[in-house]
Amino acid sequence: MEKLIVVRGGGDVATGTIYTLHRSGFPVLVLETKCPTAIRRHVSFSEAVYDGASLVEGISCILADSLERALEIINDGHVAMMVDEDCRILERVRPWALIDGILAKKNLGTHRGMTPKTIALGPGFTAGMDVDLVIETMRGHDLGRIIEKGAALPNTGAPGDILGITGDRVIHAAHDGVLLNTVQIGEIVEEGQTLAIIRNDSGEFPVTATISGVLRGLIRSGFNVKKGLKIADIDPRLSERENCFTISDKARCIAGSVLTGLLYLESRDGK
Repeated sequence: MEKLIVVRGGGDVATGTIYTLHRSGFPVLVLETKCPTAIRRHVSFSEAVYDGASLVEGISCILADSLERALEIINDGHVAMMVDEDCRILERVRPWALIDGILAKKNLGTHRGMTPKTIALGPGFTAGMDVDLVIETMRGHDLGRIIEKGAALPNTGAPGDILGITGDRVIHAAHDGVLLNTVQIGEIVEEGQTLAIIRNDSGEFPVTATISGVLRGLIRSGFNVKKGLKIADIDPRLSERENCFTISDKARCIAGSVLTGLLYLESRDGK
């Protein structure tokens, strides 16, 4: 398939790139893990792993169980997804480009030999060595910067600042167990309110809101969480409720840089 692009990862930031590439006319195949942990589920194509399909801003991503089925989905005008975290599909197909959008803050196996063009999002990669280009993902003046030599800024471990709030707006699991949600993404929640329950052999443990605001993200109910896993995200700005259901400004900025980077590599290399 001419100019097929493989994207590793289908979380909310990667979804911005997938959406932009698809809208720009590129055939896109997304590779995901068996158990994606997207928080902003309503704007993450990775939910197709669980539901068979995911719809984000009018674009459908459909799960395929074979390369043949994936190509049918793409030919029908959709984004295709396969469960293939080790990129074994590359043994059968040579894509035009590969984008690493896992955002694991480390390289999980992507290298320049995989495809003629490789781009990685965020820290963990060195442009010119691991991949052709790296896209800066840290909010600020350099967000979306295209790096041809070197690496993105290192991960600080701290969420972006919103109204002076950073770490308190993100909630991590305090226990291992099965997460059972009691609220939905987009709801207005109050500090101390129970958002979910983690159930394990020792009992049930409430997950409470750390601040008041809009529940921007919440991992899917029934997921088997591990202690320390990020499971929820609250935005203190009540006016941002509708934005829970659309691709973020950050993801769109990064997506534009990926598209620019691909066109640059095509121009530079003549193919």
